[in-house]
Amino acid sequence: MIRLPGRILSIALLLLASAPALFAADIIVDSPRVLLTGVPAGISVDTAGTDGIGLTLDGRALPSRVESDDLTTAVLAEDATGVVRLEVTRHDQLLHSQEIHVVPGWVSVLPPLVAILLSFLLRSVIPSLFAGLILGAWMINGMTWQGAVTGVFDTMTIYILNAMIDRDHGAIILFTLLIGGMVGIVSRNGGMVGIVNRVLPIARTPKRGQTVIACLGLGIFFDDYANTLIVGNAARPVSDHLKISREKLAYLVDSTAAPVATVAVITTWIGFQVGLIEDAMAGLTGIDQPAYSLFLQSIPYSFYPFLAVFFVFLIVLSGKDFGPMYRAERRARSSGRVTRDAALQSTDQSSGEFGHEPGIPCRARNAVLPIVCLVAGVIGGMYISGEGDSLQEIVGSADAYVVLIWASLLSCMVAFFLSLGQGILRLEECVQAWIAGAQFMLAGLLLLVMAWAIADVTRVLQTAPYLISILGDTLSPYTLPTIVFLLAAGAGFAAGSSWGVMAILMPLVIPLCWAVLQSNGIADAAHMHILYSCIACVLCGAVWSDHCSPISDTTVLSSLATGCDHMDHVTTQLPYALLGGTVAVVICTLPAGYGLPWWMLLATGAVVLYVAHRFLGKATDPPGAGLS
Repeated sequence: MIRLPGRILSIALLLLASAPALFAADIIVDSPRVLLTGVPAGISVDTAGTDGIGLTLDGRALPSRVESDDLTTAVLAEDATGVVRLEVTRHDQLLHSQEIHVVPGWVSVLPPLVAILLSFLLRSVIPSLFAGLILGAWMINGMTWQGAVTGVFDTMTIYILNAMIDRDHGAIILFTLLIGGMVGIVSRNGGMVGIVNRVLPIARTPKRGQTVIACLGLGIFFDDYANTLIVGNAARPVSDHLKISREKLAYLVDSTAAPVATVAVITTWIGFQVGLIEDAMAGLTGIDQPAYSLFLQSIPYSFYPFLAVFFVFLIVLSGKDFGPMYRAERRARSSGRVTRDAALQSTDQSSGEFGHEPGIPCRARNAVLPIVCLVAGVIGGMYISGEGDSLQEIVGSADAYVVLIWASLLSCMVAFFLSLGQGILRLEECVQAWIAGAQFMLAGLLLLVMAWAIADVTRVLQTAPYLISILGDTLSPYTLPTIVFLLAAGAGFAAGSSWGVMAILMPLVIPLCWAVLQSNGIADAAHMHILYSCIACVLCGAVWSDHCSPISDTTVLSSLATGCDHMDHVTTQLPYALLGGTVAVVICTLPAGYGLPWWMLLATGAVVLYVAHRFLGKATDPPGAGLS
């Protein structure tokens, strides 16, 4: 046994006695990097106990409260801009000091707005996104000359890098490359041509081909990413053969992906959506329904997704288009050019490696089996990785990203073994075909990463809270669902991520809606439709913005999977999405807030779309052409 001298022992005991004070400096402060004038922002301090903790902003004490052993406060920046200093103290001892830049609230919408405007003006998304990122990074760094220089480098070293190393983003990149590689193999081994040969007797005309594509989009309802990548890649050879424009193919794929995934009761979206609703309900008194029940009750008020799918089949079965889509379809039918000449090089840069060699047997099963394994792998993987007593709980709790990687890897392996086992391709040729397929996805993945990065910039700049703050004093309980839809649409158009908008707005909208109902004395069963509609409008507004925004991740994926020029897809789909969104808001959502039955409004919206299309639409194929 070691004996310590008395003096050393006394010092050791003194150190142990003062340990809490010594280690109190080891704290975690969660504070915004930027404050917007007039927009409240939260600060959380995680310490070893909250006794004696004080928070000051430029010497002004901040009121705080204790939540789950953390100290939280809401900061409201004054009108002045510049730099403020946040300090955390314990018994007047400084524990943490931080400088925070304060910028005007309206500037938070500029980075996505600039990126979107430049996308339309330049018809080139990558430089537009990069310009928006640099602008946003400059604002985050204080809007100074030094901040401008720092912002240029932060664009790459912080925002784009973080977008790439995020686990969920990495999973999307990985399974996108795997699916692209699988498509490269089944194209090289003749499987895709085999599918075309089998489908041609059914899809002999553009109208039938588009109907088959739309039905495939409805069939793969469990995930919007999987839907887009599977249907887009598998249908491209068929649509090209039938002289269906790539713009039309991208529209069919895009408009049967997220709209279906957001309202289907068993999808990879369920766990995310229900989880957001459950978190937003925490601490609210008077709501006794479980989160999943609230989600189910909100589905009838999801007008835009239902109308978007209805409009897809109205367009397809009528054989009529309007706007830029009509011109794209006429070009494809009359000349066989399924994409613009200027866009052909960028969208088909890998086509040389995608074609099969002469003399290779074109067997449809060599493409069908990998695709079936992909679909079955997703369904089976969700069942294996999920937990719960019901199918909805199992699917909702599954790790969708991991499952998609499992399924895409399985489909690649099946494509490899089929090609090697039948002697169609050698091992080296299989690898080259996989690489060619993966390379086909690279340009779109770059857009996707930059879209994620600018979404992160808008999160730091608190774009959505700013939009909410400027509407906070004008809320009526009956028009609240309409305002929520427009707010979600605006935030989604700016951020380019439907899930990001849902994650930001749902925790704000549900408490806000319930507070408005209580303040007006109508927080009862007769007015619960307003809450259901607000929940639906967060989801639907985000999906609608996905169809309109050129920086949306699903819009980028749709262009990528179908081989369509990205801005061509945006400009041709935009009139259709605007019409559907306008009808959904004006004809359905606004009257629904006043209590009109959802089923009557949905039917009325469908009739209005039918009448509008009848006046706007023009037959794509001339009479007697034999193409309709």
